[in-house]
Amino acid sequence: MKKNTASDNVHTLHTDFYMPQLNRHRTIYVYLPPDYHHTHKRYPVIYAQDGQNLFNEATAFHREWKIDKTLNQLQKKKAHGAIVVGITNGGHHRIDEYAAWKRGRMGGGEATNYVNFLADTLKPHIDHHFRTLPDAQNNTLLGSSMGGLFALYGAVQRQDVFGKAAAFSPSFWFSPQIYDFVQKHVSVHQKIYIAGSKMESQFMHQSLQGMYWALHNGGVPNENLHIALRDKGKHNEVFWREDFKKMYKWLFN
Repeated sequence: MKKNTASDNVHTLHTDFYMPQLNRHRTIYVYLPPDYHHTHKRYPVIYAQDGQNLFNEATAFHREWKIDKTLNQLQKKKAHGAIVVGITNGGHHRIDEYAAWKRGRMGGGEATNYVNFLADTLKPHIDHHFRTLPDAQNNTLLGSSMGGLFALYGAVQRQDVFGKAAAFSPSFWFSPQIYDFVQKHVSVHQKIYIAGSKMESQFMHQSLQGMYWALHNGGVPNENLHIALRDKGKHNEVFWREDFKKMYKWLFN
């Protein structure tokens, strides 16, 4: 049995939160900044996929991202802080929920319903119960792998709610339709961070370069784009953990 490593400021909001758009239930975790109960500040919110992997070795599939530890350290260095909402994945529904387009027997096709759950059900609940900055430019979708594919799709699909996206090692290969969709629908005001590693796939460079041009041709200015191809990093939480701090400083500078 793995050790519980979550910080004291990580809470289980609900173990059976209802998703009316999909008629399913999900566990929701919430990270609150260390100064949350000592100030009257409002905070930006990061809605992060694969929530069981974010804060705690005991619940993580492989390793945890250590997002709570990273943000606690940044707060000590005078960072403003952010609330992180972790949504556990749907197990065998994971691919269905994270991909907007079906890919044969591999699944997919439910990402629109899933992002509508985040935008229309979960976010209003979070905004009601916590001191958030509710406007789109203060709300971010984050994910890795299939969750990275979803984070970009979801932010573009519901740009009225999510003004930022952070996609680590995104599985754009699963839904090549994402390039055309993004180019046609992305908002020029959205801020997007994408990172991958040469060690993950021989196609990662081509994938990220293609997405850069889709976003660029869609009108997103370079100052709102950060697309990085790292020399090292395996397709796992250790790599994403190391890049999370870079992402946070860039998205929330």
